[in-house]
Amino acid sequence: MSGARGGRRQNNWDLRAAGNFIGGGTGTGLAVVAAAEAFMGGTFRAALVLGLVLTGAGLGLVWLEIGRPWRAINVFFHPRTSWMTREGIMALLLFPLGILALALGEAWLALAAAVAAVAFLSCQAGILHAARAIPAWRKNELVPLILAAGLAEGTGLALCVPGTEPFVVLLALAAGFAREIAWGVYRGALAEEKRTQAALAAFEERPARLARAAQWASLALLVLAAALSVPALAMAGGALAFLGGAAIKAVLITRAGYKQRVALPAVPVRGGGGRANPASAR
Repeated sequence: MSGARGGRRQNNWDLRAAGNFIGGGTGTGLAVVAAAEAFMGGTFRAALVLGLVLTGAGLGLVWLEIGRPWRAINVFFHPRTSWMTREGIMALLLFPLGILALALGEAWLALAAAVAAVAFLSCQAGILHAARAIPAWRKNELVPLILAAGLAEGTGLALCVPGTEPFVVLLALAAGFAREIAWGVYRGALAEEKRTQAALAAFEERPARLARAAQWASLALLVLAAALSVPALAMAGGALAFLGGAAIKAVLITRAGYKQRVALPAVPVRGGGGRANPASAR
């Protein structure tokens, strides 16, 4: 069995599935910002509320995508084998911890919610990495990209929330550069393999190029915001960091998910006396 260039694009996951990864990643970044603000003695509730809302919205979108939504409870029955089950379990930890942190205003509860959020995002990365039939998703290099992207999107969006502490600009800048490094490593891994060339081509199309331009612009604006202490620049840079990251994830899920083709050296023929006809990739 071997892969071949140009397999079929998966059509099981659409923008609703992409919305789950966007919401979960951004929500995680916001939870991390909230924990940092809590320990710095700042106001953290707005960032945490937005993070919980976006994570819940992402889960709601993927719930709507299920053919039989009311059987979604079955997702909790396979923690040993399913990253989706682990994602659901982490969500059951994240939301109570987040609500308690909001109600009691305790920094340690905000930190616990952030840890649960990072674990939740790690499960989302595991979901993609476990898609063995899609070469571009099963790359090991995709896991750190998903983690860095979530932090970049969440810290970026946090800069658009009123009352965000000034030091969050530095967090967003660090997360943005981490995302760039992870992106470069992931792109390099795609370029090394024939079966991922179709996915690589999807990232050369106009939607992905515009998204990447937004990410580059966000870094430039965040550098200026950090140097000049201009809130408007920080807000613009943060918004572009979020929008560019969300767009790239939409491309990754809906346009770069090509299935691996299967090559059979021969296929059996009924009544062929044990002989087989040559076969090409199917």
